[in-house]
Amino acid sequence: MKNKLDSLFFTRLFVSERKQIALMADEKLHSQFSHRLFATGRSEMRIIMESFFYSLNATLPIFIIIILGKFLNHLHIINEPFTKTADKYVFTIALPVLVFQDLTEHDIRSSFDGSYVLFCFLSTLIIILGIWGLTELFMRNEEEKGAFIQASYRSSAAILGLAFIDSMYESSGIAPLMIIGAVPLYNIFAVIILTLKGDKISGQEKGRPERPAQLTDIVTTIKSVLKNPILLAILIALPFAFLGLHLPAFLNKAMDSIADTATPLALLSIGASFEGGKAIRKIKPALTATFIKLVLLAALFLPAAVYLGYRNQELMAVLIMLASPSTVSCYIMAKNTGNDGVLTSSIIVLTTMFSSVTLTIWIFLLHNLHFL
Repeated sequence: MKNKLDSLFFTRLFVSERKQIALMADEKLHSQFSHRLFATGRSEMRIIMESFFYSLNATLPIFIIIILGKFLNHLHIINEPFTKTADKYVFTIALPVLVFQDLTEHDIRSSFDGSYVLFCFLSTLIIILGIWGLTELFMRNEEEKGAFIQASYRSSAAILGLAFIDSMYESSGIAPLMIIGAVPLYNIFAVIILTLKGDKISGQEKGRPERPAQLTDIVTTIKSVLKNPILLAILIALPFAFLGLHLPAFLNKAMDSIADTATPLALLSIGASFEGGKAIRKIKPALTATFIKLVLLAALFLPAAVYLGYRNQELMAVLIMLASPSTVSCYIMAKNTGNDGVLTSSIIVLTTMFSSVTLTIWIFLLHNLHFL
């Protein structure tokens, strides 16, 4: 009897110890899971905050210089003649040099990927033609069309794109090819659209009745397009980019200095010329263009990029191409071709202001889906 009791006691003790061991194992697993979950949450939060602060650091200087332009105008240090001269200088000298430097500073031959360039090219072409066609259908105000179309599609791809990628990855990969695929089209279509719309607005202001386009009108428009400084800069830059040609170091340094004047002068001019009352009256098209630029284009074309297998740097470059704020050069080109500078500056301000949030959300979503 005693042996049976001892056997029963040790059996229960053994079972109890096994239960305790199992319980401890469960607690350890739970602790490990909680730790991993906490670590994952911290990692995701870190990515969100880093993306947000990087976006903020990229966009806040733009606001500061715009506000400085308004302040200097209020103090009469900057006046209308200054902004007109600055606009002309940026349009004819600084901006073409900036475009040339953007297209030629990267060695694209060593990492050339024709399919990636083609994707960026076709996406940009579809976007531009789509926005242009829909604007002609639904926008009634002829004076706003050129400015609306340009600012809705034209990104700060060259300015922000590689800077974002360099902040997140050790190398840019084939991302510079996005500039070759998209930026020339941005500029070429901006020249064509703004020239066509600017000529039409100029004709209306002079009281000329609308009539079917004559051969002389078409020839005049083509001449205006071909004489545009931005287009000439692209035509000169492409052989340098594809053939790997380089300018002498002293000349390249001088051109870098000239290119560096384009953005701050344009921003000062935007600030000095910005009129809040006129901007508020154009808030509806400005908000529509902002939504298109920061949300709609990325929602439509990012899935195609993911489907084609683009990840990390390449996908990040596509995101910047689609969802970065409207470039400052939109304002200079719109104003110098007789298009709506007020609407353009409003779109630049709004897209810059909201992009720090929308870009952060896009980066967070793509990272959570393991595409970045």
